[in-house]
Formats: sequence, structure tokens, C-alpha cells
Amino acid sequence: MSRTIVLAYSGGLDTSVCVRWLADRGWRVVAFMANVGQGEPERDAVRRAKAAGAAAVVVRDLRREFARDYILPSLKAHAVYEGKYLLATALSRPLIAKHLVDVAQQKRAGAVAHGCTGKGNDQVRFEVSVRALDPRLQVVAPVREWEFRSRAEELAYLKRRRIPIQLKARSLYSIDENLWGLSIESGSLEDPWTEPPADSFRWVNTPREAPAKGAAVTVEFQQGVPVALNGRRLGLVALIERLCGIAAEHGVGRSDLIESRVVGIKSREVYEAPAATVLTEAHAELERLVLDRGLLHVKQAMALTYAELVYDGLWFTPLKAALDAFVNETQRRVTGAVRLKLHKGVCQVVGRRSPHGLYRKRLATYGKGGAFDQSMAAGFIKLWGLPYEGAA
Repeated sequence: MSRTIVLAYSGGLDTSVCVRWLADRGWRVVAFMANVGQGEPERDAVRRAKAAGAAAVVVRDLRREFARDYILPSLKAHAVYEGKYLLATALSRPLIAKHLVDVAQQKRAGAVAHGCTGKGNDQVRFEVSVRALDPRLQVVAPVREWEFRSRAEELAYLKRRRIPIQLKARSLYSIDENLWGLSIESGSLEDPWTEPPADSFRWVNTPREAPAKGAAVTVEFQQGVPVALNGRRLGLVALIERLCGIAAEHGVGRSDLIESRVVGIKSREVYEAPAATVLTEAHAELERLVLDRGLLHVKQAMALTYAELVYDGLWFTPLKAALDAFVNETQRRVTGAVRLKLHKGVCQVVGRRSPHGLYRKRLATYGKGGAFDQSMAAGFIKLWGLPYEGAA
């Protein structure tokens, strides 16, 4: 088997140690860095990988692919895990795994590696995705195997090997950032009774800090795809980035969740997803306008299954593909505009319109000129309740 291994490399301490640890065991390490919206990799991180023993560093900007092929399907499906989590981190993992496999194939590697712990969800997402895409590849998880029990031991390991490393002061929190949102855990957040401290948030203002005057935004969709913000047509990445700034300024997009992890434990996570919050609410409201009752209710029920598939790392599965086909079929009429007000942490829909809207004022009105024949209601109710007469 080839002794080349491709490591999903973030540039932090853990994955820098992974590079050296793997190299010490005879692997030729290729470090792969993906930009999914957290910013271009710092030059120091690339230099650190090479200093730690990486034979090569591969960097790819995946923002457009992330938005088009991962965020957008999730938005169309209204995938929200356990009612709060908009799946930012979970959505990025199958994309990174896909490119991890692609780099491994290009480099004729025999294995891939990641820096996940044995306690989290990401190990599941990476490994299941890799094996779905190329079961030939061995998967190595150094953090689950190595001897280090603390950050100090990891730093000492690099020092013994004369690998220079200057890292910023460690945050009390574990943070993952991408285009769709920010995940925060650890530190004082591990006590579920403790209110999240102010420094645990990075993007979104508190309602108290938000401007006294709210903002009105209008999002336009074409077959389920957001295409314009406040009358200006934008690409999906640019639209998300611009809306993120607006919503975050007005305190929209924070959530605090006791979460059920794949591995069976409960965790406490804090999330910031300003653009995702607004777009999900706007898209859902447009669907309420254009989808008939039966289709809307089935789709709403399916959203829970879709969210669990994403969360559980089952992106590359037949069920996920089948659900995508269903969701895409529902989006043919999801064209129109939704107007929302953002004020002091509240995101409220205040208007919606569509050329395919099923709302008919002449049927819904209680005023003069209504076209609904109320005399038909008695017969309808009789037939509707007939199977249940005397059942109680």
C-alpha cells in the first residue's frame, strides 16, 4: 500500500502535531486545507505544516461549491437539526471529505487522516463520507490513538523535534467557522445552567447592542434559489455574506442548544447563523404561499429526516439522493419575494408574493364580494366527520 497520506489540515495545534506524528510513523504527509468561508489559510499555517514534515500542502477555495452543492440543498429542504441547529459545520464535512478523497486519488495516496477526537460528530462525518466515496482508502485518526493528554504535551512534542510554533493565546472555546455559520463549544458553555458569556459570540450583536432602528430586507427566490437581496441580484456566496452582515448587526441568528450527538452523548453548543436564519425563514414562508397543503406538510415532515442525515454524516447515501430528488421537484414553484424586518434579535416576515401563490383574496376575505360559498361547508363537514360518528 502507498505510504502517502492526505491529512485534513486546519493549521491549528492538533493538526500540526498530526503532521509530525504521522511523519514519525513513516507516512509521507500531504496537508489539505479547504477554504469553506473561514478565510484564506494563513501563510504561517502553510509554513507550519511544512516545518512539521508535510511533503506538500494543497489549498482549495471551496466557497462556491459549498454554497451551491451543500448549503443550497439544505436550505431547500429546511434542514434544521433538533429545531435550532442550521448545520453549518455538519454541511462542510462531506465537502471537505470529497476533496480529501480527490487529493488522495491525485497523489496516489493509500490513506487519509483527520484531527477529530473520539467524542465528537466530525469523525463520523469524515469517515463515513470517505468510505462511501472510496472504500479503498485507509482512514487514520491520530487524536484517537496518540499518547498526548494535554495541549502542553502536544507543544512539548513539537519542541522536542525543534519545530517552531507560535500560536495565538488559546481561546476557552472550540470554534468552527464557515460561510453558513459559526459553532462554539467548551469552556464555560459546558455548564448548561450558565448563560453564554459575551465573549463566546463572534458575529452577532446582542439585542441590546443592536441598532434601535431595525432593518427591512427583501429576498427574492427563483425555483428555491436566493437570487437577489434588496433588489440587487447577487451570486449565492455574495448574497450570504452580505445578508450575514446585516442580520448580525441587528442581533439575528444566535441559538443555544442542548444537542444529541451521533455518538450518544449530550453536548451544549452555541451557534451563530445570521444569514442562514433569515434565508431559512424567508424560504419557508414562500413555500407556505406556493405549495398546496398536502405537499407542504409532507415536506415539513421530511425536513427532520433530512436534517438527521446531514447531522449524522450520511450525505453520500441513496436516501439522501432520493430526498434531494423530492425536494428539487417541490421547488419548481418556489419563485417570488419575501420581505422581512430585523430588529433587536427578531426576524419577522412582513410580506410575501409569488406568481405561483395559492392565496386568493376573493376566497379568503370576510369582506364584501367574497367568492367562497359558505353553504357548502355543512355538507363538507358531514362527510369529513362521517367515519368518526359515535367513535368516542
